[in-house]
Amino acid sequence: MSRNHWWKTTTIYQVYPLSFQDSNGDGIGDLRGIIHRLDYIASLGFETIWLSPFYKSPFRDHGYDVSSYTEVDARMGTDADIQELIDRAHTWKLRVILDMVMNHTSDQHPWFVESKSSLDSPKRNWYIWKKGKGNQPPNNWISMTGKPGWFRDRKTDEWYYANFLEFQPDLNYRNPAVKTEMFEMAKGWLRRGADGFRLDIFNSIYKDDQFRDNPFSPVYFPRPHALDECFFQKKKYNLNLPESVDFARDLRNATDSTGDKLLLGEVSGDDRAIRSFLGNGEDALGLVFNFAAIEYQYNAHFFADILKRNEEHFSDPYLPTLVFGNHDVPRSIGRVHGSIEKWKVLAILQFSARGVPVSYYGEEIGMTNGDVAVADAQDPIAQANKLIPKFLAHLLGVFLTRDDCRTPMQWDSSPNHGFSTANPWNPIGKSPERTVAGQERDEHSLLTFYRKLLAVRKSHAALHSGLAEEIKTTGSILSFDRVYGKEKASVYLNFSSISARVKGGAGTVLIATGEVLQHKDEIELGPHSALILAHD
Repeated sequence: MSRNHWWKTTTIYQVYPLSFQDSNGDGIGDLRGIIHRLDYIASLGFETIWLSPFYKSPFRDHGYDVSSYTEVDARMGTDADIQELIDRAHTWKLRVILDMVMNHTSDQHPWFVESKSSLDSPKRNWYIWKKGKGNQPPNNWISMTGKPGWFRDRKTDEWYYANFLEFQPDLNYRNPAVKTEMFEMAKGWLRRGADGFRLDIFNSIYKDDQFRDNPFSPVYFPRPHALDECFFQKKKYNLNLPESVDFARDLRNATDSTGDKLLLGEVSGDDRAIRSFLGNGEDALGLVFNFAAIEYQYNAHFFADILKRNEEHFSDPYLPTLVFGNHDVPRSIGRVHGSIEKWKVLAILQFSARGVPVSYYGEEIGMTNGDVAVADAQDPIAQANKLIPKFLAHLLGVFLTRDDCRTPMQWDSSPNHGFSTANPWNPIGKSPERTVAGQERDEHSLLTFYRKLLAVRKSHAALHSGLAEEIKTTGSILSFDRVYGKEKASVYLNFSSISARVKGGAGTVLIATGEVLQHKDEIELGPHSALILAHD
């Protein structure tokens, strides 16, 4: 294997601060609430926390519209709170990576306020401004929402570009001053103890300097793994440009001076496109998200294809990630209709496959989506979807509001489920019976299973550092081996509602779900069951 970076063997737990734990009774999760729950995260066995934005913000997009990269938003806490969180996490042997929104700022950021003030503003070139074509935008670029990405400023009669929402103008990294400022800001957080960054929509950093029109595409509906082609447009000139890959290398060079830090990029496109952001495996980003599993089909062949593609495109020194959910997509357990039995099978897959697993808060207790009415949603995306009927959205696979996957953490059965003493900013999810307290002492609970599974992964080098071999399907069973030196572990997963047999050697069962029988040269797996075997 290549260089022994800590993040190559880590496990990542995403905390969405607004929804994790409220400490002061205002109904909004905050940094001190997270500090209070660090022992819980550590007890799960996760090694790294991914912390969604807490920076000063108007919160029109729940913190992804940053108005100051160096200040903590008062709703989240104080500067002292984030420092204490990082320091205390380290005492629990937890790494902390911060969500860094480099592509854009809030339109209330002082830089943009100044940039917009006049054509001669010293900050004018810090953002992407261009003359329109008469009363029309400069080109046909659309945003991530499917609407035109250009917005006209009547005062200066120029248009600025925003790849997401109107109040999130994109920074202009073709201006060296912007790059220098952002790199210094990033290094400042790393010097304070942050262990790296999750980099928001990183493949959008650079846009075509000739502002050429994007070509037509027959694809309309966006998918998490293919946002480069949607809304009838192939985003040839505003996503995945070579300059963005160069930027990844420059960021790595800048951050290397602060130690071994993780750079985890949110990118989308085909496997070759997203791998390009990893450079040679050492000189650019450390990891990129692989989103193909988010909209999974619950069957052996689907996941075998993913694992084989990972070995084709992300073999050593590269590493894939395996992620089922995050703050932008429906909770993935919904694809198996909330089934704990099936989710345990997927958990074994996620934590035994080669790569870095990334888990969204609440997955360990089987939290399901909320049911927030679009009219009541705080998510700005909901406003764009307010005219789509729910039945049609379900049929087309359109997520009407991200508030549904951002419901408060369900700690116990008390009012507001232990999240807050006040009414929470977002309603509790649709499975309120699934709580941490309710599963803590149940040896058969999903929570207990997660703890055992993470402990197994951590204690066996083959599972966290080994190569992947013999990926194959036998009927409804997916199997593969993990090999590290003389250590070998075999994984078997039955995606069927009926028992199935597969040839397998003798070994010690490290963990299993459901009914598993070992015969002389066969393994029998009960319905929706899985196991990991260690070979002597």
